[in-house]
Amino acid sequence: MPANIAVHVSENGETASPYDIGKIVVYRKKNSRWNVLKEKDFILDKSLGIKELREKMVEALEFLNSCRIFVGLSVAGLPYYELEKAGFSVWEFEGKPLEFLDYVLAEEKEKYKQVKSRKKNYVMLTPDELSYGYYRISIKEIQENDTGITSKQVLLPFLRKGRFDSLEIICNHVPPWLQAELMGGGYSGDIEKGAHKEVKIILSRSCRQPCGK
Repeated sequence: MPANIAVHVSENGETASPYDIGKIVVYRKKNSRWNVLKEKDFILDKSLGIKELREKMVEALEFLNSCRIFVGLSVAGLPYYELEKAGFSVWEFEGKPLEFLDYVLAEEKEKYKQVKSRKKNYVMLTPDELSYGYYRISIKEIQENDTGITSKQVLLPFLRKGRFDSLEIICNHVPPWLQAELMGGGYSGDIEKGAHKEVKIILSRSCRQPCGK
């Protein structure tokens, strides 16, 4: 796996929140040494609206390119949502990058090995058809365990085919990418909270989606 790690650092060279003045620095390990690959001034101004904040995050993601590890002093709210949606592994550390980069890389490599091993032994989930056009699936196991399979990998191919009238999804929380799909208007969904932190999403195609199998 590529040894590239992005860190948001303040003017004093220590980790900072994306809402603090600082810059994104991408580090690469080569020949046992960490070097700065590239850097970009970056701050999310809290006075900006949601649209402008998202545009700033798009700029950051374009700059990060293929790097998929991000470290900050604290990463929450919209920055975390956008990074997670883009497939980033997000870390929070206090201090200077050289104090923790080796640790983060070692942990990521170990996680990568475990994910590869689990993928070999994991059977991909598919929705069960309860009646014509009506399906149900539980993604709780995926959310509760590091199976190496994401909810997006399970659900998106099924949603893209559009061969359903209603899909009941049992989960622990609404996946951020699915929340974005709902906000985009491609689907309508009713969200119900049940016992033991269980969430039920009843997903239906919008009128813009073709009907029937």
